Amino acid sequence: MLHFLQDLWANLPLRSAVMAWAIAQAIKVLITVWLKREWDWRRWFGMGGMPSSHTAFVFSLMLMVGIKEGVASASFALAFALAAVVIYDAMGVRAETGKQGAVLNEILRRVLVEGQPITEDTLKELVGHTPLEVLGGLCVGLAVTLMFA
Repeated sequence: MLHFLQDLWANLPLRSAVMAWAIAQAIKVLITVWLKREWDWRRWFGMGGMPSSHTAFVFSLMLMVGIKEGVASASFALAFALAAVVIYDAMGVRAETGKQGAVLNEILRRVLVEGQPITEDTLKELVGHTPLEVLGGLCVGLAVTLMFA
């Protein structure tokens, strides 16, 4: 077991990716403290928000694999494809799911609490990652990878 943990820790691409995730999550906690003037440790494991920790994780992994094994390697191709899917998902599918969640929450509030009818056109909320949040994740992933490279 000890050998496995030593090998895992020696895996620089994985270590870089995990560090990028942790730093992105810590930034979310600090942003929440700055904006709300209160500690919310749920942000440490929460999804969404600035920066995208999913993006930071896969981008750092992809960069470090490229640095260590070369961009012509099959490992880099896999890491690139994984990063592309995760980043696309962070901006696209998850954002759309967030919109639907916001619509449902607004319907419940208006109908059950206020007794009003609701139309989707009146809702302008977006939950999930915006392109700016994904860019923030890219920056964290890049910075951490450069620290490890």
